[in-house]
Amino acid sequence: MSLAQPRESSPSALPPRTTAHTLQLKKQSGIPITALTAYDYPTARLVDEAGIDVILVGDSLAMAVLGYDNTLPVTVDEMLHHARAVSRAARSAFLVGDMPYGSYHSSIEQATQNAVRFIKEAGMAAVKIEGGANRADLVEHLTSSEIPVVGHIGLTPQSLHRMGGYRVQGKTVSAMKTLLSDALALQAAGAVAIVLEGMPRELAASITRGLTIPTIGIGAGPDCDGQILVFHDLFNLAFSPAAKFVRRYGDAAALFRQGISRYREDVSRRTYPRDDESYHLPREAAETSSRHEAELVKA
Repeated sequence: MSLAQPRESSPSALPPRTTAHTLQLKKQSGIPITALTAYDYPTARLVDEAGIDVILVGDSLAMAVLGYDNTLPVTVDEMLHHARAVSRAARSAFLVGDMPYGSYHSSIEQATQNAVRFIKEAGMAAVKIEGGANRADLVEHLTSSEIPVVGHIGLTPQSLHRMGGYRVQGKTVSAMKTLLSDALALQAAGAVAIVLEGMPRELAASITRGLTIPTIGIGAGPDCDGQILVFHDLFNLAFSPAAKFVRRYGDAAALFRQGISRYREDVSRRTYPRDDESYHLPREAAETSSRHEAELVKA
């Protein structure tokens, strides 16, 4: 077990908390919104300390940290486990918990119970729900229940089987009109923001211009009010080919592999730990220990 010291924080030194109102003001002022996923305490702390506006505890953790093939198997309890860790780390970011597949599909009552858990148990400030006009009644109900909702339209990973894979959406006139209507329906229902994923830049720009609430893009071009990416994609920790829109900002996989290899070699050669990395007995106790050892040898 590490002997690292616990985190220290002074309430007076904490940065102001980002809220849904903050995001709205950024849209109105033309200031880009920054967002990233995080799934655990150390990652969330790094993201939060970097000044990222929004942290999404995304159901993408299914692949990124749990090893599932897609987002569908992850459960509410698994999501809450990771969301709680993130909320313990973040001090200023707007925290959004992803409602996993099956957690809001049966009824409004089921969805409300699960959404309350994200707010009450996990410390999230909002929940994210995939779907457009077909989720408007749910978004309106949650909003009236004091649960802020971030919408998500376009390429919605929970609809993987219906879409026939991860395909760019909104490429026909009909599909464009549907997504525009979806965005307006979510806004009218009370959504505080909408994630636009996997759609043509021109369509995302049109949706962004047509809404008064912020849009956050992922694979939707540069004209959205903000951008979000999966943390593990930024640093080559996804162990799968990156999507076209992913830009790598470091190679943590290479760093970790090198460090692990060096550690293995040092332990194998007995060059770790060194004497100066070891604890020692006080002088008197050391002398007593040496005498006892000598007596044992003679015996």
